[in-house]
Amino acid sequence: MNPAAANILQQPFIQVALPILIGLTLAACLQNRRFDDVNRRIDEVIGLLDRIETKLDNHNERIARLEERTSLVR
Repeated sequence: MNPAAANILQQPFIQVALPILIGLTLAACLQNRRFDDVNRRIDEVIGLLDRIETKLDNHNERIARLEERTSLVR
């Protein structure tokens, strides 16, 4: 190895800061993927809650019609 290349590898930035920066960058990328997974799950739950709400509204309408048809006092 030539002396210039060896000198560059002995720099504190290369030995200390560069591995830390690489590690932080990898951690940020991996964490971003986890956020995407959580967002997708939240969207699925919101869709499920919307379907449940629609079904409840439908039940309320059906119960009101049933009460009107079976009312004792007309």
